[in-house]
Amino acid sequence: MGRVVAYIRVSTDGQDTNNQLTGIKQYAEREHIEISEIVGETISGYKSHLTERKFSEVVQELERGDTLIVSETSRISRRLLDVLNTIQQLLDRGISVIAVKESIVFRDDINSKVLAFAFGLSAEIERNLISARTREALARKKAEGVRLGRPPGTLKPENLKLWGKDEEIIELRLKRVSKSAIARMFDVNRETLSRYMKRRELDKEILWRLHTKTTDKKI
Repeated sequence: MGRVVAYIRVSTDGQDTNNQLTGIKQYAEREHIEISEIVGETISGYKSHLTERKFSEVVQELERGDTLIVSETSRISRRLLDVLNTIQQLLDRGISVIAVKESIVFRDDINSKVLAFAFGLSAEIERNLISARTREALARKKAEGVRLGRPPGTLKPENLKLWGKDEEIIELRLKRVSKSAIARMFDVNRETLSRYMKRRELDKEILWRLHTKTTDKKI
C-alpha cells in the first residue's frame, strides 16, 4: 500500500481542526491504516479556487497506489463540480479517496463513481434547501412587519464612536499625525477612521485650514 495522506480544512481561524483529525485517526485505527502525513489549512471551500489552496499541492504530490483521507467530501470543496472532478481525477490516477463521515472508500470502479456523484449531489441539494429556507424565513418575517438589518438609528452620526472628535482629528492631521496613529488613539481601525473623515468631510476642512495658513503667511 502507498502513502496515506490526511487532509483537514477549516473555513475560519475560529474553527477547530481537532474534530476532523480525531475522526480520521479513529477511522485509521479501526481499519488498521497507517497515516503517512497530515496536511491542514484554513481557507473557505466556497470562495477559493482549488488551485489557490494547499490542497492542490497535496493532490499533485499523490502517486498511484496512494490514498487521500478526509473527514467528509465537503472538505475537498463546497462546490459539487469541484468534488466530483477531484475525485474522478484521483481515481483515474489510481489514487483512492476515503471520506470518513460518509464511511465510503472511492476506488476506480463504477460503484465508487456512482457514490461520488450521489454524495456530491446530495450535499449540493442540501445547501440549496438551506438557502431556500433562509430566504423564505426572511420573506415571512418581512411580511409580518419584522424589521430586518441594523436597528433603527444605529447609523446616525451621533451614534458613531468617533462622534464629537472632529476637532481633535483635524488638529492631529494638521500636525501630520498618521491616520493609523490617530485610529489607535481612538481605539478604531484605520478604515473606520477614513470612512468617518470622508462622511464628515474632514479632509476638506483640513485642506481649507492649510490653505488659510499659507495665505496668512504670505500676507
